[in-house]
Amino acid sequence: MAERRKFKKRFCKYCELKTDFIDYKDLAQLKFSLSERFKIMPRRLTGNCKRHQELVTIAIKRARQTALIPYIVDRKNVVESPFENVR
Repeated sequence: MAERRKFKKRFCKYCELKTDFIDYKDLAQLKFSLSERFKIMPRRLTGNCKRHQELVTIAIKRARQTALIPYIVDRKNVVESPFENVR
């Protein structure tokens, strides 16, 4: 029978920093919760707790609405690092 892979336990980095509020203008902090196509990554991949994942989701949606983060990325022209164009 195949052995199960053992992954290290992921911890919420926002709980470690004791963060109460996640600012939508802080793109350096938000980019770790976005994929290369600017999709919001799930909790199981980021390791965020439920409370902070909800705050991250709200912050990303606010940043999209203020045009700091794009809603979609062109599928034909995939960029190596999508955050080069983001301020």
